[in-house]
Amino acid sequence: MLTTTDTVELTGLLDATALRRAAAPLTVTVDDEARARVDRGRSAFRALRQGDDGGQRRIYGADTGFGALVGYAGRSDEADQCDNTLAHLGAGQGPDLPHDIVRAALLLRTRSLAQGYSGVSAEVVERLAAMFATTFTPAVPRYGSVGASGDLIPLAYATQALRGRGHAYLDGRRGPAAEALTAAGLRPLALDGRDALALVNGTSVTTAALALAHDAVRAAHRVLADLTCLLADLLGCDPGFLDEDLLRAYGHPGAVHVGARMRGTLTGTTPSGARPLQEPYSIRCAPQLLGAAEDALAHIDGVVAADLGGVSDNPLFFPGGLEGEGTGKVVHGGNFFGQPAAFAADLLASVTAQLGNLAERQLDLLVDPARNGGLPPMLATTPGLQHGLQGVQLATTAFVAEMRRSATPAGMQSLPTNLHNQDVVPFGTQAALRSYDMAELLGLLCGSLALGLRQAVHVGARRPTAPRCGALLDALADAIPPVDPDRPLDTDVRAAARLLTARTRS
Repeated sequence: MLTTTDTVELTGLLDATALRRAAAPLTVTVDDEARARVDRGRSAFRALRQGDDGGQRRIYGADTGFGALVGYAGRSDEADQCDNTLAHLGAGQGPDLPHDIVRAALLLRTRSLAQGYSGVSAEVVERLAAMFATTFTPAVPRYGSVGASGDLIPLAYATQALRGRGHAYLDGRRGPAAEALTAAGLRPLALDGRDALALVNGTSVTTAALALAHDAVRAAHRVLADLTCLLADLLGCDPGFLDEDLLRAYGHPGAVHVGARMRGTLTGTTPSGARPLQEPYSIRCAPQLLGAAEDALAHIDGVVAADLGGVSDNPLFFPGGLEGEGTGKVVHGGNFFGQPAAFAADLLASVTAQLGNLAERQLDLLVDPARNGGLPPMLATTPGLQHGLQGVQLATTAFVAEMRRSATPAGMQSLPTNLHNQDVVPFGTQAALRSYDMAELLGLLCGSLALGLRQAVHVGARRPTAPRCGALLDALADAIPPVDPDRPLDTDVRAAARLLTARTRS
């Protein structure tokens, strides 16, 4: 049942929380202010197209061809021009995008259109908003966008599904879009050429994937700081590596911020006195590594916020005065060019890969009897008869290898296309989707490390001495039984990852 917390207003700013919530049914409201903005934009489009002298003014996509074929006339009938926009873009391939990305992208597209600069009809915005009260989700193939003229191909599939063409999901079941619309109580969208072009000419898929990935990595970053503290406490490490003066002298604000948080988590810890003078880098340099990640994530915060609040479309229509004087102006430009998101996603991939390296190295330390304070190898209760975390560590090695392979920057690998109309492209969609995949792997790495920490106490590590570390261990122990005897641990890793994320976001 929907509650007041399940409502998104198109006049407000979107954030990652709203995008996450869009994966499930929620209420999206189009208030009078948003409707008035859209109506003014639509009137400006109509007036500018008609022209002061009564003759039609050429506006890209209204009666022209698209992309490199802009110099040719489009179709004169508005409904036919909609088909002209969408039909040729049905060239995507690959598996369907995750439902949360698709619905988040459509929420972003709805908000962008609701700003009133795209010249669409109010009915389009209202019908899009109505979709979110259902589980309707267009089936959108993963491959096809270069993120340059917006996410043309994936958004065309989404738009066609909303028109009752192609395929869609309802309650998680894939089927013909027309049947899914009917079962959801929705009517197919009726669009003209301007409406159709505005729906596809934006970077909403790129921005949605980046925002969701960034949100997941933000959560994993906080989780990893907490797990590092729990690791240090279980091993009896001296917390001097988090000294306030030490980190202030380092000079980087992220390290100062992360160090303060970790000191709070370790408040009350008692060193064992049995550890080496200096811990391995995976513990001793954790505040510096996590601090650098914090500084990078803060930059990505700004890029994501700008993309969530901006308008990605072409052309844009700027109405005349509020009282209606003047027809305003139409501007043809490049606000659909996803370079900021591409650069941010590449940086996020680098951050994610290094956080994954840290989690994997900490688990390796924990299962090694030469470095874990004498705990049994692989944290097995009876080594040889039992194998403890051996399989989990093998999997984490595979995760890290996949993350490193995926971290190659995409935002500078421009490849000209579209008869050199799109002669430089950002590949932001590839960068963002890659970061989304990597964020999932990072969550599994954190779950794997948490499972190891929970098992370490079972096989002889001391109880945490810091109250907050003790509470974290107790939460893990309540959710995950000890590995004794061996069992498949894939579901336990996922359960630990979900638990940690939920605790971080609560």
